[in-house]
Amino acid sequence: MQLKQSKKQNIKLRIGISGASGFGKTYSSLLLAFGITQDWSKIAVIDTENSSASLYSDLGNFNVVDLQAPYSPERYREAIELCEKANMEVIIVDSISHEWNGAGGCLQIHELLGGRWQDWKDVTPRHQAFIDEILQSTSHIITTTRRKTDYSLDTGSNGKTKVVKHGTKEVTREGFEYELTLNFEIVNDKHLAKASKDRTGLFMNKPEFVISSETGEKLLKWCNAKSLTVQEMLKKIRECLSLSELTKLYNENTKYQQTLQPQFKAKKEELEKLINLPKLNKNGTTVNSY
Repeated sequence: MQLKQSKKQNIKLRIGISGASGFGKTYSSLLLAFGITQDWSKIAVIDTENSSASLYSDLGNFNVVDLQAPYSPERYREAIELCEKANMEVIIVDSISHEWNGAGGCLQIHELLGGRWQDWKDVTPRHQAFIDEILQSTSHIITTTRRKTDYSLDTGSNGKTKVVKHGTKEVTREGFEYELTLNFEIVNDKHLAKASKDRTGLFMNKPEFVISSETGEKLLKWCNAKSLTVQEMLKKIRECLSLSELTKLYNENTKYQQTLQPQFKAKKEELEKLINLPKLNKNGTTVNSY
């Protein structure tokens, strides 16, 4: 047992992408994976969606593991381990919903055991072993999750009423997203996404956007960025000579935005006062400005 200072190193991303059918989860996950690796041959897709990933083979020479029923937790684990042994840098599990609600998945296993509350004692450890396989993987992991579909009548900008498809609850065991580094929800068929969970601080409370390879590049940069200590951050704040420099420091260090908010604010006020000081000419008198 050893007490040591925390630091960001050897981070492996755990990213979730959820959405209703047809919202672009597979395509988005492939672009995201390429942004992280810049090498299609280092990407593997565990495909439970009837070889849907192969529809995007024109993107690059990524690898595919076709996983068919029964969708037991153990078969998912076996597929992940197969990809790890092949030294895949990013593994896309498309989708994890079958492990929970598919043929041979956890809900069906529970039903076959009798469907009683006490039968979960045999199912839960198997599901947890699957989650642990994801969390402990030596690769970056992207999971896709189906959302139950709902429809509503919305009025468009032209005043006409149309039927709009929405994704509602994720089809997996409740609480999965809390295990992730980052969870994106694709909210409509325009492929717009938002972050519902974000430990990176890069996407939370930001406008909806379309996931692209640039999103993956941004995440890889976050993984590789040196994590500054509090003392180092305070020193950098004190050394800022302009508002633009301070703003850049603030935006690049999201994890300190809340904890060091008073220090950032004090430095901002100090720099603003310097900007507003009256200008002096060579003989020390104030220069009038009009």
